[in-house]
Amino acid sequence: MQNYEESVSFLGTSGPFQRRVFVLLCLTSIPCGYNILSVIFLLAIPPHHCHIPASSNLSQDWIQASIPVQVAGQPERSSCSRYSLDVVQNLSAMGFRPGLDQIQNQSVLGWSPEVVLSGLQQEGCRDGWTYSTEYYQSTVVTEFDLVCGNEWKQPLTSLVYFLGGLCGCFISGQISDRFGRKPALFGSIAILSIFSAAASWASSWLVFTVLFFIMGVGQIGCFIVIFVLGSEILIGPTRFLFSQLGLSSVYVCGMLLLSGTAHLFRNWRYLSLAMAAPGLAFIPFWWLVPESPRWLVSRGRFQEAESLLRLAALENRVEAPPVIFLSTNVDKAESQKAESVSFLDLLRTKNIRNITLMLWLIWFSMNVCYFGLSFDMSNLSGNPYLNNFLLSVVEIPAFAASWGAARRLPRCQSFMSFVMVGAIALLLILFTLHSHPTLTLVLVLLGKFGVLAGISVLYMYTGELFPTVVRNTAMSSCAMFARVGSSLSPFLLHLAVFGQFLPWILVAFLSFFAALLCIFLPETFRRPMPDTIQQMQRIRRFRLPCVSSTRPPKDDGKSAKDQITVPDIICTTRL
Repeated sequence: MQNYEESVSFLGTSGPFQRRVFVLLCLTSIPCGYNILSVIFLLAIPPHHCHIPASSNLSQDWIQASIPVQVAGQPERSSCSRYSLDVVQNLSAMGFRPGLDQIQNQSVLGWSPEVVLSGLQQEGCRDGWTYSTEYYQSTVVTEFDLVCGNEWKQPLTSLVYFLGGLCGCFISGQISDRFGRKPALFGSIAILSIFSAAASWASSWLVFTVLFFIMGVGQIGCFIVIFVLGSEILIGPTRFLFSQLGLSSVYVCGMLLLSGTAHLFRNWRYLSLAMAAPGLAFIPFWWLVPESPRWLVSRGRFQEAESLLRLAALENRVEAPPVIFLSTNVDKAESQKAESVSFLDLLRTKNIRNITLMLWLIWFSMNVCYFGLSFDMSNLSGNPYLNNFLLSVVEIPAFAASWGAARRLPRCQSFMSFVMVGAIALLLILFTLHSHPTLTLVLVLLGKFGVLAGISVLYMYTGELFPTVVRNTAMSSCAMFARVGSSLSPFLLHLAVFGQFLPWILVAFLSFFAALLCIFLPETFRRPMPDTIQQMQRIRRFRLPCVSSTRPPKDDGKSAKDQITVPDIICTTRL
């Protein structure tokens, strides 16, 4: 186990086998990216006002005037009240015209008298609502009237979706570490697709919410397993390219496809049904994607691992050694086979407990920031499909920056640099929010760039810190806390009720907090990836390691080429 990378080095790093796995796993991430921000379109709230029944026999002027106009910055029609319909009908029958100034008597010219609308009694939307169809033909909100008195159900539905992701992180991690990466991966994709199709037939808000929860279970589970599976099968530069650029770029393509699909299917039921198609299309990949040889070795299943590696050697047209795993390593692996297959092992020893708790807090903080900014950006004025498209495109420079930093800079230094850039940009918004809207938009994008690039490095950092025996469970547990943060993010904007700048201050504070915690984590840059808990590095004491230059220890007789192929686990996305 200790020399796994050396044992499989005969395969090389970029043969036909590696290229096939690279492409298959990247493509398999499309359903994950396709569904992650589906809440933006499925739960969109179009402009709306109280419905005026056609049976009221009111003129068009009175129908328009029956909705009060609220003046708060820009004048807009009330969404949750109307003038009393009985009073309006009586005034219309008496020959009055709607007016805004004052009650007037019959004029000398014979005009009808006008009535002051602001003095009329108001009532709720007893006959339902009329929704704008400019961008959405129907959404879950318009279908089940999740507005006004039921407005609380809309953010609750988003919360339930992300809580499903939290459960999915825990379940998929346990299944993946116990039964294999492939069953967890394709099980998650099947759950995501089947329940997305089922949600399109939901007859009530409660039924949709239950199905939406299960969709959340599958969404995050598939991405976590893809990341771990690719990082364990691929080695050297190919793994670096896969996890840092390939996987993240295809994931963003899934997000971009969602914008186009939502623009094409503006009815939420058709959209939910269409969201099931990518996952179902990738189910046949079960017969193409191999199991992780590294996981098989960690479970003591050496014959299966050797068979898989020999097939890979044939595909790469290289000769496999007669014995791939030496007997001494086999004995070590057998003795450590049952070492760590439980979630509780992440808290068993003091060192792994400290690392786990700090990473949980960092993941929580960063995802509150990311999703808070994402939901805020989606509320910009203009075409929501174009806004979401731009929201996804802006992530590509962040991926490129994190990829460049990961090649040359230590993990701690890279993470802190990106996060600090984002935090400072968000703090500067306090001075530009009202006076410079264009500059504010630039700062928001810069803040999102820093936060996302930090999350990219965080994925890589977390994967390198934990050993093989608990890596998927550890990644899933971190994603669980990321889901807690994303669950709270829809409510972040409501803090503006207590102070207009409070949401921005909170996001900046959480970014600074995450950067501070990173100081205590051990450095993993160009260091071997641990396979057992005993091989994990020790947590750092109170000092500033990122200020001083931290260089990896020199090899005893190993070439520079060998050092370059030391495993790096890198991945970027939003969870």
